[in-house]
Amino acid sequence: MVSLRFQNLARHWNTTAFAVVFFVVSVFLFGGASQLNQLRLMVVELAALPLLVLAAGRFADGAFLGRHGFLLGLLAATLALPLLQILPLPPGLWSSLPGREPLTQALSLAGTAPGWTALSMTPELTWRAFLALIPPTAILLFALGADARRRDGLVILFVLGALASLGLGFIQLLAGSGRLYLWTDQGTRTVAGFFANRNHLATLCLVSLPFAATLITTAVRRGEPFRRPRFWLGLVFVPIGLIGLAAIQSRAGIVLILPVLVATLAAAWIADGRRKPNRAVTVVAALIGLLLLIIAVIAAPPLIARFTEAGSYDARLLAWGIVGEAAGTYLPVGSGIGSFDAIYRSVEPLATLDPLFFNHAHNEFLEMWLETGWPGAGLFIAFLIWFGRRSVQVWRASASDSGDLQRAASIALLAMVLHSGVDYPLRTETMAVLFALCCAILEFAGQGVPADDPPVRKRRRTRVRTGRTRDGRSTEDRSRPARLGA
Repeated sequence: MVSLRFQNLARHWNTTAFAVVFFVVSVFLFGGASQLNQLRLMVVELAALPLLVLAAGRFADGAFLGRHGFLLGLLAATLALPLLQILPLPPGLWSSLPGREPLTQALSLAGTAPGWTALSMTPELTWRAFLALIPPTAILLFALGADARRRDGLVILFVLGALASLGLGFIQLLAGSGRLYLWTDQGTRTVAGFFANRNHLATLCLVSLPFAATLITTAVRRGEPFRRPRFWLGLVFVPIGLIGLAAIQSRAGIVLILPVLVATLAAAWIADGRRKPNRAVTVVAALIGLLLLIIAVIAAPPLIARFTEAGSYDARLLAWGIVGEAAGTYLPVGSGIGSFDAIYRSVEPLATLDPLFFNHAHNEFLEMWLETGWPGAGLFIAFLIWFGRRSVQVWRASASDSGDLQRAASIALLAMVLHSGVDYPLRTETMAVLFALCCAILEFAGQGVPADDPPVRKRRRTRVRTGRTRDGRSTEDRSRPARLGA
């Protein structure tokens, strides 16, 4: 019996499975920071190469390209943008670009004529940004070419990674020692997990909640949920994720809890066939509400302190105005991906200087507007069109395992986009890879239920017929199902 189990395990855990697991583990261990950690990021990029090789064969399939043409075109344009920004331009063309006047004047004062120069103000950082796109590209292409079972397995791996990151965060909080943090200058007594920034762990918790709920609903639909590990993984993660969000004390995470939970409950209602919530669903919703109330009471003082920190939002709003003015200087093509720090330092007023290091705009839309100009804005609008169309399709669809996963992906994508309005979670490899995976899952919305999707078990209604026997006793007949329209 034991040898048979090992044979089954070896059959399922082939080379592809090991490559995927190694990649996901690398993403969590080494992809939790956004910059100044090139050696760790290189590990993630190298771990993504086997997935790229495994997915490369799909490009010979014309049906695959036609089925996912819009999303693949969006991916190709995203990859092409940083490459175009580092291509050398003729001196006359480069000198005519907006925002290059100070450099042209400096060269003129030095007695040097401008040569062929890249569009980006920081070409080396733009090249690094292109390399950072390798892991999300790999997971997107691999998931698009995989079957529903493997995409489901990828989701389980990321929920496990989120649970492990929260576990490490709780240990960091209790230990109060800087030695348990994976990145430098993180301080102590903060819940950061595998990330350098606790706000990004909050993003991971938010986007994992709908997937954890999906694990529960699919286990219930397949029958005997208590015997399925996915059910217990989802059931364990939901309360731990909510407690983790309170312990992390991320303001954006706290604000987004309610809309994410409402959307998750709506997805669970659809997964249940859009019927009136039964007693089990009502009890679970009540328990979640009670848990939120307990968390609010216990964690209220530190959370209120986070929202009332003096000058925290004022400084950010002031910086946004400066970034917006700088972005207008470099329109229509932008200053180059990765150039935010250099550009902001060149335009930051002396009155705003303080010991805090403002390395990102804390607003991805503004930072993208500065670095990529109109091309980046066009790509983002194209993404919103794709996202809106796929989301409408999946939220209108009926209950199925793949449909439940797609609805969870739409919730996760929206949460990441909203959080990007006040932070930069997608600058980390971990969240960028998860974003790409959600895109791959949502791409299958409106394309029918996969052949390997488990069938939905429909509840059978029965009609009770009563009567009396010859001796006067009542009888009940529950054997015949009620006919439609009865």
